[in-house]
Amino acid sequence: MSDGDYDYLIKFLALGDSGVGKTSFLYQYTDGKFNSKFITTVGIDFREKRLVYKSNGPDGTSGRGQRIHLQLWDTAGQERFRSLTTAFFRDAMGFLLLFDLTNEQSFLNVRNWMSQLQMHAYCENPDIVLCGNKCDLDDQRAVKEEEAKDLAEKYGIPYFETSAADGLNVSQAVEVLLDLIMKRMERCVDKSWMPDSALRSNGHSANERITEQESPEKGKCSC
Repeated sequence: MSDGDYDYLIKFLALGDSGVGKTSFLYQYTDGKFNSKFITTVGIDFREKRLVYKSNGPDGTSGRGQRIHLQLWDTAGQERFRSLTTAFFRDAMGFLLLFDLTNEQSFLNVRNWMSQLQMHAYCENPDIVLCGNKCDLDDQRAVKEEEAKDLAEKYGIPYFETSAADGLNVSQAVEVLLDLIMKRMERCVDKSWMPDSALRSNGHSANERITEQESPEKGKCSC
């Protein structure tokens, strides 16, 4: 796909405490590589990837492939950058919330991140995937899988144990989040709930494209 050759621009935001592996997770997803050097993200950074999304219909058949341009925003986990990173919450469509399986405090702080999302995201129940990262360091594990699953179930969000080092479940976590977003879009006739700059196709915004297609009776998305 060329630079402007896509149907949707989808923005995801990676959140979590400093050191949980957000940068390495995103780098593993986009490049299939792991950088063992720890470099603290200052403010905001992002990575990009192109892919084709195919939804499955009720009969199990695949629909027409949608060309997706994914922007994966990487946020600083430190408290001093919090006001900067929360400014990006409203412009993101989905969230990858990471904690470190070898650091119990990063797991306990998941609740704080969820509160931040409920306050600053585009709606009160945005699409989120919870990732317990560094599952390859099993001998250093400080958070039980059952605890993490219980917390995810409490919030009604998917949970994956991931490894940015060997790539375990990294792509699966992003793909599940993308599937949640695309299904939410399919349910909504009126996509004005979406972040204003989230969708672009051939230079036209989502609202421009949808106005041409929607019926006089606008549907409303239950965000």
